Amino acid sequence: MGTDMQISDRDVLLVIDVQNDFCTGGALAVPNGEKVVPAINRIAQKFANVVLTQDWHPGDHVSFAPNHAGRQPFQTIELDYGTQVLWPTHCVQGTAGAEFHRDLDVASASLVVRKGFRRDIDSYSALFENDHRTPTGLLGYLRERELKTVFLAGLALDFCVRFSAEDARKAGFEVAVIADACRGIDLDGSVAATHRSFGELGISVVSLEAFL
Repeated sequence: MGTDMQISDRDVLLVIDVQNDFCTGGALAVPNGEKVVPAINRIAQKFANVVLTQDWHPGDHVSFAPNHAGRQPFQTIELDYGTQVLWPTHCVQGTAGAEFHRDLDVASASLVVRKGFRRDIDSYSALFENDHRTPTGLLGYLRERELKTVFLAGLALDFCVRFSAEDARKAGFEVAVIADACRGIDLDGSVAATHRSFGELGISVVSLEAFL
């Protein structure tokens, strides 16, 4: 893709989980997570369609390590839908940590999708929960609005951005991830695995420069 990327009203910018708990000082801080904010604000000005996702967990969520006796964050457990990483308690409904980063331009968003609000299942993707079956409703919104290309930015590249991009691609959308408007956690090579998956699925990786 050239440096003169034309954004149409059939394109949507999907901004993933730019929340305080994923930024420096937060409960599950992604290294330099807040650095995505100025980039996203600049890119969002180009889009007529901006959707924000918001991780929104109950305090007793199954993915929280403190809710499992003797377990530590970043260990895994087996649940009925598969392997689940245990996380520090984060993005609890109604807390400051769950709020969007104060510098993020939320005014331009036409939709905010909350996810991970069911106690018994985690939800990385903006489209489906981690059983890959329970829909968030975003897919219906994208289809009903007749949007065609999904651009993704936000946190974290190798978890919620990755799962969202994969699900959008599998649902038939053109998908592009704006790499320098994302940051990763990198758990056991998860960033490299993300890039491999994007290549296999035909998900484009583009740079901020293309929008400026």
